[in-house]
Amino acid sequence: MALQPWPRSGSTPGPDLIIFRARYDEVQNPRNRERFTRLVLETRPWVNVVAITEDARVVVVRQYRFGSRSITTEIPGGVMEPGESPMEAAQRELREETGFESPEWVNLGSSSPNPAFHDNTCWHFLAKSARRVRALALDPGEDIEVDLLPEAEFLEQIRAGAISHSLVISAAARVFDLRPFA
Repeated sequence: MALQPWPRSGSTPGPDLIIFRARYDEVQNPRNRERFTRLVLETRPWVNVVAITEDARVVVVRQYRFGSRSITTEIPGGVMEPGESPMEAAQRELREETGFESPEWVNLGSSSPNPAFHDNTCWHFLAKSARRVRALALDPGEDIEVDLLPEAEFLEQIRAGAISHSLVISAAARVFDLRPFA
């Protein structure tokens, strides 16, 4: 028998977890007919942006992350607002988090952050010839420092594990050749 989707016989809403909403799906394994309850975290789509300046520097943000309890270096990104297209969200996030804008945008496609229990997509974008045009417009829950890294240093930080966020690496791999770091 070929691999098949697991039929869902029911779904129960779970708690609202601020950035996720839990859902419990009742599913059946088509191979052996056993039934299971599986957690799904309903999440709005995300975007992230590899922004490169005219002098080949990558725009990065540093911020405290509660999960790892550390300050991380990442690329700008965030949650899409209702009614926003992925491109509109990417442009807004770059502008709000860094004060940068770009005249040239490339949609790099998307990835599934963790399809085991997330239902969302992360859209990746490249912003070419990015330049600072305004001050940051941070949300009350954000505290971000912006930096510009030469491309070689950005890639070295990925190789060294200083930049380790999987969605950042997923987007970067669509712009840079990361094979030498394998």
